Amino acid sequence: MSFLVNLALGLLFGVGLVVSGMADPAKVLNFLDLFGTWDPSLAFVMGGAVLVAFVGFRLVLKRGQPVVGGGFHLPTRSDIDARVIAGPAVFGIGWGLGGFCPGPALTALGLGATGTLAFVPAMILGMWAARLMGEGRPQAPAPNKRQAA
Repeated sequence: MSFLVNLALGLLFGVGLVVSGMADPAKVLNFLDLFGTWDPSLAFVMGGAVLVAFVGFRLVLKRGQPVVGGGFHLPTRSDIDARVIAGPAVFGIGWGLGGFCPGPALTALGLGATGTLAFVPAMILGMWAARLMGEGRPQAPAPNKRQAA
């Protein structure tokens, strides 16, 4: 059942990306072009997503456990290190150059967008490299009570 719930949620997310226009890299690049063809619509999509997540997290975390799954998987670390700075910087550079982030890139790949043919393999390579760089690092502290299965 968990697979079907995840599939349905992924499809809903993908449809939302297509309907909002976020699967089109030109939309993102126009948002970043402040002194040219600036398109503020991405800010409204992001604002709507933040609002839904804000309310959703507060409602969901009041439950003892998720509807599907054994427990919540919440971050346990709050420190800022080089990885917390470098990761978003690399993400932002890729987002600004390509106009894609992972979700919209995979959605646009399914739509046959040509830019994704270069972006998605580079994204997968970057994820693989990040995983390799993270091996051998100390593990995070023990999970908090909400993470327990």
